[in-house]
Amino acid sequence: MPPRLSRNSSLLTNTSRRRFLQGSAAVLAGVSLSNCRRTIGEAETTPTSDPKAAAPASGVLHIYTWADYTDDELAAQFTEATGIEVKIDVYDSNETMLAKMQAGGGANYSLIYPSDYMVREMIGLDLLTTLDKSRLVGFDKISEKWQDPVYDPDSAHSVAYSWGTTGLLYNSEVLTTAPTDWDYLWDNRDILSRKMTLLDDVRETMGAVLSSLGYSYNATDPAELEEAYQRLLELKPSLASFKSFGWQDELLGGDLLLSMVYSVEGIPVSLENPTFQYVIPESGSSVWTDTMVIPTSAPNVDAAYEWINFNLQPKVSQETVERLFFATPNSEAMTLLSQELLDNKNLFPPEELLAKCEGIGPVGEASALYDEYWTQVTSA
Repeated sequence: MPPRLSRNSSLLTNTSRRRFLQGSAAVLAGVSLSNCRRTIGEAETTPTSDPKAAAPASGVLHIYTWADYTDDELAAQFTEATGIEVKIDVYDSNETMLAKMQAGGGANYSLIYPSDYMVREMIGLDLLTTLDKSRLVGFDKISEKWQDPVYDPDSAHSVAYSWGTTGLLYNSEVLTTAPTDWDYLWDNRDILSRKMTLLDDVRETMGAVLSSLGYSYNATDPAELEEAYQRLLELKPSLASFKSFGWQDELLGGDLLLSMVYSVEGIPVSLENPTFQYVIPESGSSVWTDTMVIPTSAPNVDAAYEWINFNLQPKVSQETVERLFFATPNSEAMTLLSQELLDNKNLFPPEELLAKCEGIGPVGEASALYDEYWTQVTSA
């Protein structure tokens, strides 16, 4: 496995950063980053909250997040700058996180990283604090499109932290004809037979199939969903598995030739080893945003604001992006990134391609049909 993939090996097992909409079993890795003060180097260390707005934060900040969004360096920088101890738990799906919050198990967390559609759901469930914008330092550095997102108008409850895409990671030495769109999976079933994986995520995988048929990732028409289900059944015998995490060793070892992956996991592989290339299907895919929020049950709101403000610093955002490889909505941080990263069209896709992509949104009553088809195809 390339070194880049083990960037968090001192902290985390290799788990997926994205959502399992079927509520698959969580692999919860608890991470304690207490007493991790270290040299910060060039990172900014100025106070991150308005002293007029609140007393200096202290104590412990408990964070609940995806595996790819924090590392020991980020936590150490924060602790050095603020004196606040950081403890992090990791979830592998929005649904796992939500279930824990609703069951009362999330009462210790003061900062959470839900995805776009989950922010909207959590607002409806009255689980998120309305942000006091006077306590946010650096929010103006967030690009305009993320200052007033459709999932949270006026960013009343959330601050965008990262965004990315879903695509295909393939072995270019074996697959000499590069995949350019979802149809490639069906057109090359013989070559890919038992050597490809799709995400173990009903909305992502069904969305990709829907897109291959020319429909919306968020389709609700029963006829369109039926057609997508039948098309997915056609491909099922050629799949090695539905897998959202743990595909890396198989792909790098040659057991797999292609995997459907999230950009935050696929791009580091392609940068570390050019044999493996990440591609965003030209007909469109999903584009996701993950955010920072403060739950209504947060025990240390002051520390949560400190964490948000610390991560809003352009220098901090820049360094985190360069270590962890996700796209940032921080426009000032973008000006600090290397030209090599800025020119990476997988990390920062051209606008004409992004225009064909969709965020995963609520599908209302159609969710039951998604679930029914997913159960049938995964158990077939």
